[in-house]
Amino acid sequence: MSGAPLCPVVQQVRPVSAAPRPEPAEIREAAHCFVVDADGRRIPFGALYRRQKAVVVFVRNFLCYTCKEYVEDLAKVPRSYLQEANVRLIVIGQSSYHHIKPFCSLTGYTHEMYVDPQREIYKILGMKRGEGNDISVQSPHVKSSMVLGSIKSMWRAMTSPAFDFQGDPAQQGGTLILGPGNLTLFV
Repeated sequence: MSGAPLCPVVQQVRPVSAAPRPEPAEIREAAHCFVVDADGRRIPFGALYRRQKAVVVFVRNFLCYTCKEYVEDLAKVPRSYLQEANVRLIVIGQSSYHHIKPFCSLTGYTHEMYVDPQREIYKILGMKRGEGNDISVQSPHVKSSMVLGSIKSMWRAMTSPAFDFQGDPAQQGGTLILGPGNLTLFV
């Protein structure tokens, strides 16, 4: 590498209207659900954005190659940028909390990460299940081809200490900007 600084990708890759905005009642309901941190502590989802704005990224699962590559790019966001903007950057997966530390190590991600093991928040917020996608985009976050990425994901699954899919492989994710309070700024 040439020593050039690693810059986060900031390009929007699909229109904001691609996903329905959660209703305020859904945000309030989700706020009462619990997420789990890397040490197994349960935290109310709403506490993550109650007092300050938070960018909350729900990933499909920790073996998903597109999610891995996206989180690798999120890892490049300097903590000082977030502090200056008074924003939290949070990734939420949907597996056991035991997968958080290995995934952070793999991706270099040092910001906040939690899991929603029963996918309660995913369901309340209407995140879809299934592979179908009627929006074709080329994301600057995804570097691997579908074939190579799938092979890498399967290899990681087979070589991990607990062979599992690290979440529902059909679960889709999404990104929200929430807070402070139950304010939804972006879906």
